Amino acid sequence: MPGVDLARFAILHPELDAENKLLTLWLDHGKANEMGTAQLDAFDALCETLEADASVMCLCTSSRRESSSGKAIFISGANVTERVGWDDARVRAHVQRQRALMRRIRQLPLFHVVVPTGVTLGWGTEYVLTGDYAIATGRASFALPETGLGIIPGARGTAELAELVGLAHALRLGCTGEVIDADEARRIGLVQELAADLDAALARVRALAQRVARRSPTAVAAFKRALLDGRGRAEPDRLARESAAYELAVDSGEAAIGRANFAGIVAGETPSWGPRQLLR
Repeated sequence: MPGVDLARFAILHPELDAENKLLTLWLDHGKANEMGTAQLDAFDALCETLEADASVMCLCTSSRRESSSGKAIFISGANVTERVGWDDARVRAHVQRQRALMRRIRQLPLFHVVVPTGVTLGWGTEYVLTGDYAIATGRASFALPETGLGIIPGARGTAELAELVGLAHALRLGCTGEVIDADEARRIGLVQELAADLDAALARVRALAQRVARRSPTAVAAFKRALLDGRGRAEPDRLARESAAYELAVDSGEAAIGRANFAGIVAGETPSWGPRQLLR
């Protein structure tokens, strides 16, 4: 995978599994994986790389970080300390940048699995919403403390959370700041699966990545784009997006490759798919 320049986002500690077309980010920075300007820069570089290079078809974000007392940490929130001395205009611009970045991560043309392993606060819980699928370990916990700090979840949390967990649970989390464990997060739909530990979660991620890697990069990206763009729209609009995605699969030649190799695909073989093409 010569096109994937891991050095561009090295502070996210990327690990590449070329065989399974899987890129894993192992967050490990600062005091508690708090997200600041340096990390935003790295995520911008990550997005630019993955948008241009289709050799990675599955992204995983996780962490092995623990506090000095042994508490597991995924993302403790935004780096508020770096904002000391900022005026309101700079804070607004910074949060607007975060919001745009979270949207960009959400729309990456691949399958993104988030694996929360411990404390997942504020920005961390919002980051879970950028994933296509979330597998939490038993040590994970989630909360939105922002309203207690005089702000709101402003990196798409307010815009996205209710769609995933429902209005009542979104209001509960955002208005009270209540901390919930992995079981409750699974019950309300904030995460989709639970794993006994990190090793079990990673095994599940690899299994999903192996399945994605056998599929057409164009078809995977088009399917995801049609689903995301169709959310909240009337049926005719959703069908129009489905039609555009299907037409791309045909026009790109991927449908013809699938037909020509049908028997082999059923037998578990992976055909030589064409270069990834994206909906415009």
